[in-house]
Amino acid sequence: MHIVSPEGTLVETEVSAVTLPGSLAPFEVLKDHAPLISSLDQGDIVYVNEGGEQRLPIASGFVEVRDNQVEVCVEV
Repeated sequence: MHIVSPEGTLVETEVSAVTLPGSLAPFEVLKDHAPLISSLDQGDIVYVNEGGEQRLPIASGFVEVRDNQVEVCVEV
């Protein structure tokens, strides 16, 4: 997973799951998720990596999921 903002890279890590605050509803991305592009609303990006569950509060953004890669562009 790669999360960037206008200030630069915020997170770059391997994750087993990520929950994103989608504009219509929160949704979870797991391995082999179908490709998608979605807008994000204010809320927390919650992801699980080697260090356990992590949270990143955001104001808004966009996400692209493709080929087991999660690319997120956010305003914090």
